Amino acid sequence: MKEHNNYTTIYTGSEILVTRLQYLLKEAGILSIVKNALNSGRLAGFGGGTLNSVQLKIKENDFNRAQSILQEFSK
Repeated sequence: MKEHNNYTTIYTGSEILVTRLQYLLKEAGILSIVKNALNSGRLAGFGGGTLNSVQLKIKENDFNRAQSILQEFSK
C-alpha cells in the first residue's frame, strides 16, 4: 500500500525568511518544501507571484512538532 503524504502551508513570506525557517525545521528533523511562484514563473518565461509570496510546506503529520518552532520564529 502506498503512503500518502499531504502537505500543508505553514508560512508565507520572503525567500530569506522562508529559508531561515526551513533551516530551523531541518535542525528539528522536519523536512519541508518551498514553493516559489515568482522564481517558477521567471524560469518558465512568464511572471507570477510576488517577492513575499514564497510558501513553506511541511507534511501534515509534522504540523504539531513544527508549531513551537513556528511560534518562536514569528516573535
